[in-house]
Amino acid sequence: MPENPSGPPGRGLLAGVRVIELASVIMAPYAAQQLGDLGADVIKVEPPTGDMTRHYPPRRHPGMGGPALNLNRNKRSAAIDLKAPHGRAALLALLRTADVFITNLRPQALERLRLGYDDVAAVNPGLIYANAQGFRSDSRYGTHAAYDDIIQAASGLVWLNHKVSGRPHYVPTVLADKICGMQIAQSVLAALHYREHGGTGQHIEVPMADTMLAFNLVEHLGAAALEPDGAFGSARSLSPERLAQRTADGWMCILPHSDRDWREFTAFVGRPGLADDPRFATGPDRARNADQFYPLLAELTPRHTSAEWQEFCDRAGIAAAPVLDLESAATSAYAHEGGLLRDAEHPTEGRYRVIGRPVRYSADPEPEPRPCPGIGQHTDEVLREAGFDPSLLHTAA
Repeated sequence: MPENPSGPPGRGLLAGVRVIELASVIMAPYAAQQLGDLGADVIKVEPPTGDMTRHYPPRRHPGMGGPALNLNRNKRSAAIDLKAPHGRAALLALLRTADVFITNLRPQALERLRLGYDDVAAVNPGLIYANAQGFRSDSRYGTHAAYDDIIQAASGLVWLNHKVSGRPHYVPTVLADKICGMQIAQSVLAALHYREHGGTGQHIEVPMADTMLAFNLVEHLGAAALEPDGAFGSARSLSPERLAQRTADGWMCILPHSDRDWREFTAFVGRPGLADDPRFATGPDRARNADQFYPLLAELTPRHTSAEWQEFCDRAGIAAAPVLDLESAATSAYAHEGGLLRDAEHPTEGRYRVIGRPVRYSADPEPEPRPCPGIGQHTDEVLREAGFDPSLLHTAA
């Protein structure tokens, strides 16, 4: 890994694509990180104090918080105060050279900075301008602030948890931020494909609330998909009995999903008659009667150890896995063999762990990532590439 990577990356599936990221926290930086992992030249424009995520603990040095080391890999950093003289001009110079602009500043803030879509398209009509915010800009909530917890609540996710557990809790990961980040990346790739085949630049808006509501409705539209007064919710997913199963010496997820799986399972536990029980005979029966099916599994699985269950399930082709804590999952032989979490050397932070690219491309073996830059490490470099004199950032208007 080069200690001082300079110049745009020259390889990868998105080599030659330049992305300007004007964003903070997780959602939009995560989207840009995915594009950088695929070879795009991602320039992170951040204030001189840095994106707030840089200051999240743990950290060894200021501005290099643990989460930022992976969120900002494969990027170059330009520190620009957009409210200072020449700050906006510097960003526009970068945008003139770009293919994609990703931001999660609220539309009102972008308008105040004169960085709305019309402003930017005037200097680069071919630009893919992708902005993401909590709610649709033309909705009654268009000016509302939003974070992951807010969107989990607004999209029905907290209600789903309350329905199952009796407590209105949040999913213990920033699920909305990360799903919406992936939606941004997907939308940008679609727009680039469209432009490449004779289309134009365009404005993409990714509202978090809409994205997460659509995500939650995939299985939870339920009977409401077919009946105007039908209930929302998937019976199987919403069963409070849908829990991991205790074995003789631990916990596992054992899922005899198909009818064949169920017959194999009932024979193994010495209860073959259950295969013909009308409550559980078919997959739809088992889903409909989930509140009875899962307690039945919980009654039967302690008869064998986890190793015995895994051996049987592997032999029978039944899906099964032990319940692992996060550290065990991340450091397991499976994760290690795939290189998903590996050690690397950072020029200033020393030894740290890199989250690998989860998708494999036969035409694009994953290179070593370019390390997270320091705040403003590449300001002069990228501005000169754009034909802008960086010394102007230090002069009065």
